[in-house]
Amino acid sequence: MESEFKAQIAAERERILAESSRRRRQVSPDLYAPWRPDMLLGNLMVQSAAIKMLHEAGVFPEAGDPCLEVGYGRRGWLGVLIEWGMRETDLHGLDIDPVAAKQTQEILPLADLRVGNAIELPWDSNTFHLVIASLLFTSILDPTVRRLVADEITRVLAPGGAMLCYDFAFNNPRNRNVRKLSKKELMSLFPSLKGAIKSVELAPPLARLVAPRSMTLAILLERIPLLRTHFAAVLVKPS
Repeated sequence: MESEFKAQIAAERERILAESSRRRRQVSPDLYAPWRPDMLLGNLMVQSAAIKMLHEAGVFPEAGDPCLEVGYGRRGWLGVLIEWGMRETDLHGLDIDPVAAKQTQEILPLADLRVGNAIELPWDSNTFHLVIASLLFTSILDPTVRRLVADEITRVLAPGGAMLCYDFAFNNPRNRNVRKLSKKELMSLFPSLKGAIKSVELAPPLARLVAPRSMTLAILLERIPLLRTHFAAVLVKPS
């Protein structure tokens, strides 16, 4: 039974690595370049929601607060944390992809960035003021692995600290290597954490169409809940 469990985890790890490699080969970096109008819009809306919810929960990080991003990829939210006033030495991260990890370490040489599997985070319990999981769970198809990763995030989160989760709530019919994370499932993964969840971000196909032509119209459309495909959540660990 234990060997089957290890094989299940290993298979999910290899699938994720294979998908990361495929995306590097087949997906142009320009598709998600931060200077694209649709990406500017999405980042603005998501980060604005995150800032508001973190402040409302009284957990907005300050310099000196240890912060962790699980699955930081190519910089992820680590650059955002720098903009929020964090120091490089406050930043920690784990990513399964050594190629992405190397690129990010070159950008943030003083940050504690590691390569590994998030089912076993290499930090002590109750360590981090803020843990970020951005587009992490939808990249994990195996429900058991999702649960293990969630348990590890809860473990390393300090009492009174918060998890910031950004992910999408709808399946992408063009990409079978991702699976939606519903708000209900999110709460089931983190039953001991309490907080707020907000729908965010204009559906990417619509944003790519509208934002380059009219950012004002794109912002107005983003205000319509039915046109949002993602959510941001701030969940706090009880003190």
